[in-house]
Amino acid sequence: MCRFCADKTLRIDYKWAQLLADFVSERGRIVPSRTTGTCAKHQRKLKIAIKRARNMALLPYSTSQ
Repeated sequence: MCRFCADKTLRIDYKWAQLLADFVSERGRIVPSRTTGTCAKHQRKLKIAIKRARNMALLPYSTSQ
């Protein structure tokens, strides 16, 4: 079940980098909804929030090797 549908108080916001980091892989890619169990509506909101957080330099685009 979707984490955000189960807990209505949990909001998706680009400023919460710790929450968004759970949905980004070690390589910096957005984890698909079939892996995380997030519903389609919240996966779209996550995608936008992760991209905004990357643009504001709160999340890295990729890992440096």
